[in-house]
Amino acid sequence: MEIEWVGLDADDTLWHSEGIFQDAQVWFCEVLEPYCDPDLNLVGRLDDVERRNIGLLGYGVKAFTLSMVEAAVEITEGRVPSRVLAALVERGKAMLDHPVDLLDGVADVVAELAGLYRLVVITKGDLVHQERKLDRSGLVRHMDAVEIVNEKDPATYRRVLGKYTIDPAAFVMVGNAMRSDVLPVLAIGGRAVHIPYALTWGHEHAVADCDVPTLGSMRELPGWLAAHG
Repeated sequence: MEIEWVGLDADDTLWHSEGIFQDAQVWFCEVLEPYCDPDLNLVGRLDDVERRNIGLLGYGVKAFTLSMVEAAVEITEGRVPSRVLAALVERGKAMLDHPVDLLDGVADVVAELAGLYRLVVITKGDLVHQERKLDRSGLVRHMDAVEIVNEKDPATYRRVLGKYTIDPAAFVMVGNAMRSDVLPVLAIGGRAVHIPYALTWGHEHAVADCDVPTLGSMRELPGWLAAHG
């Protein structure tokens, strides 16, 4: 069946994101270091708190900020000064206001694809923040639909495709995360294209048990779609 709908991940597929979180992790270690055992793995402890909170807080900057505060209190056994906690909150606010930096070629490719296929953004994260980023990116005018979801699993993709009456065989998902953008789509009979990003959060690592089309950048996507759709 010909490809009719193209799904696009947002963070680290359309614009840079993970680097902002990794920079914040480095900063978190620097501000917590004076109150901790020097041999303590602060990044690991923060990651543990983040993973523990996913079911309750979901994904995105707000969840990350709350996890930083919780981890700071937990790691220091409550000794962390209030001024440091306030700084953690301010860092989170700065992350929410970070400029949207599109990946190379994204603006041109999305505009090109919009004339050939129906486009839907399917992304995890905080609703308000993701909507703001889409608006600020200038890409939303090319989209036929936007879905900001709590998780990207087979059930979510079935729901989204059902909402727009999309046959999975006519759908291809494009994204950087094997766990969220590729494997669950293949599981429901759709197609997926993997465009790796230089940085990947550990929670998104996964290994496919089949060959997955992998591109070097978004600029290669129109050619791949033309050849396979």
